Amino acid sequence: MKEERSRVIERPDGYYWHAEAGGEENGPFPTLQEAVIDMQSSDDSAFEPGETLEEAEDEIGIASWIDPDTGEPAEESIPRTEDH
Repeated sequence: MKEERSRVIERPDGYYWHAEAGGEENGPFPTLQEAVIDMQSSDDSAFEPGETLEEAEDEIGIASWIDPDTGEPAEESIPRTEDH
């Protein structure tokens, strides 16, 4: 928590936090706690450098095969082969 609080700045209009990579400023937040929670949720969902779209989709469970009938990702990553 100490490292996180060192990335948060208090200003008259609220609290701001800085991203580790790039130093982007985020805020204002009404409380220190809200700024830290937002910072933690942002850090958790950040993509990894060098990660491809396919790797990210695989990580969250999106099928890589697109159903040509619907244009949507296939269910359970198994292409439908039966004709209707």
